[in-house]
Amino acid sequence: MKPLCLVTILSILIQQSYLKLGTDAFSRDGFVRTKGVQFSLNGYPYYANGFNAYWLMYVASDPSQRPKISAAFQEASRHGLTVARTWAFSDGGYRPLQYSPGSYNEDMFQGLDFAIAEARRHGIKIILSFANNYVSFGGKKQYVDWARSRGRPVYSEDDFFTDSLVKDFYKNHIKAVLNRFNTFTKVHYRDDPTIMAWELMNEPRCPSDPTGRTIQAWITEMAAHVKSLDRNHLLEAGLEGFYGQSSPQSKTLNPPGQFGTDFIANNRIPGIDFVTVHSYPDEWFVDSSDQSQMEFLNKWLDAHIQDAQNVLHKPIILAEFGKSTKKGGSAQRDLVFNTVYGKIYESAKRGGAAAGGLFWQLLGNGMDNFQDGYGIILSQSSSTVNVIAQQSRKLTLIRRIFARMINVEKWKRARGYGPIETVWRGPTPPSSRQQGSVSHIRVREPTEYDFTYSCEKWRQIPTFLHSFR
Repeated sequence: MKPLCLVTILSILIQQSYLKLGTDAFSRDGFVRTKGVQFSLNGYPYYANGFNAYWLMYVASDPSQRPKISAAFQEASRHGLTVARTWAFSDGGYRPLQYSPGSYNEDMFQGLDFAIAEARRHGIKIILSFANNYVSFGGKKQYVDWARSRGRPVYSEDDFFTDSLVKDFYKNHIKAVLNRFNTFTKVHYRDDPTIMAWELMNEPRCPSDPTGRTIQAWITEMAAHVKSLDRNHLLEAGLEGFYGQSSPQSKTLNPPGQFGTDFIANNRIPGIDFVTVHSYPDEWFVDSSDQSQMEFLNKWLDAHIQDAQNVLHKPIILAEFGKSTKKGGSAQRDLVFNTVYGKIYESAKRGGAAAGGLFWQLLGNGMDNFQDGYGIILSQSSSTVNVIAQQSRKLTLIRRIFARMINVEKWKRARGYGPIETVWRGPTPPSSRQQGSVSHIRVREPTEYDFTYSCEKWRQIPTFLHSFR
């Protein structure tokens, strides 16, 4: 497809999508909101092209290591990344955030303060997760152990989701995080628009109840708790995307195992603002060929994006994805990234529900001890880094087109005009072979040749898009 034709189609699709969203009063307070199946920031669509960096708080708790945090955010910003997902938990054990229920390590909290402040300085939003499903950094097991030490008859990790004392511990932790006063920004977390969203738990699972009812009740209760304390921020559950009883026809897509979650039912809970999905075919199908893993990835992404769009009517973020170089070279990793990013872009350019992807994981120089095979160092030029940067440019272009269309629409409405027509010099509208130039603007009903960029911007876009063909 020729570049200008692509811009034409893109602008028409985005205009149609935007008109569905409406142009009512937009919030300009810096908080990310949802608007239909899209995110919105200060009245304009927003895309979460970013990364996971679970280690931010841990590393930043040592002031001598904070330059690594600053450098990581600087590189992320330079490559156009907009969102970082990280832990707001570390329960018990070595250098914890929470020594015991309600007892906190100020050094660790200041580490998280610093990470948020640096994200803010570099224009990057943060997603903070409240707890872990796994024993790493304490997890639900630590909460259950704390309750048992106080005489509660709890024995399974899954009692985390049902025991009243455990739930009180968890709720109190949420309150402590939301009410935290950042020692660097001088803003309470609950009031800080740098934070895009809260996450209830990293990859919650309850295999002891495969019906999904336990997780459903827990998410319902905890989502209501978060929203009672903070109406500013978005909330997501932290789910991996496994289907359950509410959509039995889709359960065949799941990897082997019992998870106790239900992608559709869990995300229908009113307090959950957007949808997440994780994808690790190389971990879930270790004995399968690369081709089989890629076939799974395509089906997995297609199903979840379609369900977010047509069933849940909420934005979706691929909140974790990656490919370990221990299980394949850079070419295989690039294929995974290109596949994920391609699915997101194809949806986003139509104003669809796919609103971004967060790769696992970002690392900085001198962090070899955090390397798990998935780590990417942006300052070390690689083909994967180029793929990441290209996705940033493509999503930025879509957002700019949206923004221009919104501004034109607001201008027209303020003056009582209908849709704007750009009239091109020459006998026919612009084609793939004729860019033309704008001679004047008049008002009329929209047709397939509607454009909203100024003439200078329209001249620039085909060149910008050329590399994306």
